[in-house]
Amino acid sequence: MDTAAVAFDLDDTLAVTGVDRETLLSEALAAVGAPPRSREAYLSAHADNLTARSREPVFERLLDGVEAVEAADLARAYRERVNASLTPVPGVEALLATLRERYRVGLLTNGPVVAQRSKLRALGWTGAFDATLVTGELSAGKPDRTAFDALVDRLDVHREATVYVGDDVDADVRGATAAGLDAVQVCYPGGPSPDPDAVAHVDRSELADRLPAILAER
Repeated sequence: MDTAAVAFDLDDTLAVTGVDRETLLSEALAAVGAPPRSREAYLSAHADNLTARSREPVFERLLDGVEAVEAADLARAYRERVNASLTPVPGVEALLATLRERYRVGLLTNGPVVAQRSKLRALGWTGAFDATLVTGELSAGKPDRTAFDALVDRLDVHREATVYVGDDVDADVRGATAAGLDAVQVCYPGGPSPDPDAVAHVDRSELADRLPAILAER
């Protein structure tokens, strides 16, 4: 079946932060007077709150036992720093516009509603997709099939005609593949190793140049 739609992950696929996330977290913790917490602890709490409205439950876990700091204040401090550091991968804005001339184009991103929607506003991408899904608005996050079912339903296309583009092996590549979509893995230095479940692999620095040809060959 010819490709009718292409959908993307957001973080580390279409946009990156100019400052590493561990540093941004440390700065946010320090700004509100909270003790240091590891990036690993944050990611663990984040993974358990993919359908939350905000990052507050994430930071409530990190602040367990710390009574002097409000989770809402830490969530705001971290969000502001992430958004200020966020930048599009070179060429992807033009890529999205070009793809929409031929395909339905979607976004499916893991995370709380407030955090992910604020990133899209910071990037100026609130109207960049035909369908924009944040797992905080869904009943489950990636790699759960429910999230990908919601994506193809919103795009109004057959899953067999949909390609999903992302960097994470479990959430993006294997999640999309298990849901019946083809997956293209975005690779970059220090990122996940190429996974054989992906139908194609593309270096992030070449995403804008190479993806149209990859899709045309499907």
